[in-house]
Amino acid sequence: MTTTAERTTAGTKPARPATGPGSARDGWIRRAPLLPALIFAIIVTQLPFLFTIYYSLQSWNLVRPGSQQFVGLDNYVTVFTDSQFRGVALNSVLITVGAVIIAMVLGLLFALLLDRQFFGRGFVRTLLITPFLITPVAAALLWKTVLFDPTYGLINFVLSPFGVGELDWVSSFPRSSVIIALVWQWTPFMMLLTLAGLQSQPKDILEAARVDGAAGFAIFREITLPHLRRFIELGLVLGAIYLVNTFDTIYMMTQGGPGTSSANLPFYIYQRAFLGFDIGQSAAMGVVVVVATIIVSTFALRLIFRSFSAAEGS
Repeated sequence: MTTTAERTTAGTKPARPATGPGSARDGWIRRAPLLPALIFAIIVTQLPFLFTIYYSLQSWNLVRPGSQQFVGLDNYVTVFTDSQFRGVALNSVLITVGAVIIAMVLGLLFALLLDRQFFGRGFVRTLLITPFLITPVAAALLWKTVLFDPTYGLINFVLSPFGVGELDWVSSFPRSSVIIALVWQWTPFMMLLTLAGLQSQPKDILEAARVDGAAGFAIFREITLPHLRRFIELGLVLGAIYLVNTFDTIYMMTQGGPGTSSANLPFYIYQRAFLGFDIGQSAAMGVVVVVATIIVSTFALRLIFRSFSAAEGS
């Protein structure tokens, strides 16, 4: 009779034990504590999404009783042919890209500042992190009433010697006002991410570059910036994923106006669902936005993880 070792040597895998370490029962025992969290996540995320898909196939307006009927993909055709939806989608791209890029540039500058030794660095770091700790609703109200207010705003007060009168910044520049508020709140996140990258940089390489006569900007361009690339990419992707879903800042500052000049996709879907009561079309818009976000974020995250793997391999 052949032994287990002989069967393994011949190329046949030994049978998995019924009990004990490595058994199927042991695997289920290890996963059992995670099952409640998995079930809860499915209930609160996947089931509502399935209901949203179902409603997107219906023509249903709450102000017209008995209007619910199956229409197939008609709502999706209406979404892609809606010029207002395309305009709001462009607004979403402009707000997200503008806020993320400006926040990343400012965060990198502040990270370079905090990477140096100077008196009061801990206090300055705390002040720079504070905006990220404020809730988005409070931050939006702060910018709208304290800074951008045409009568009592600090910005008009500071600029009054230069001839700026009671300018209503939110009404005159709604999209820019939203971007400024988002940049103020998300710059600390970018700063912390890039600061972690700076502090993980090997110091001996920097010292060797200085000994070889490299100047400060040359060291930053040739050594520091390539090292920070994956941290910058990660910050851009994470910031875009969060900011594309911005709702509270727009709702509190501009209500999407004037017109839809400062509305993004989440706010526009809210308007169609809870102000226009068009459940079918708003559900179709929601499905389109979720699918597009998943595709873009998955592609971007794969590129970033590939960059991190290449950096670790080198």
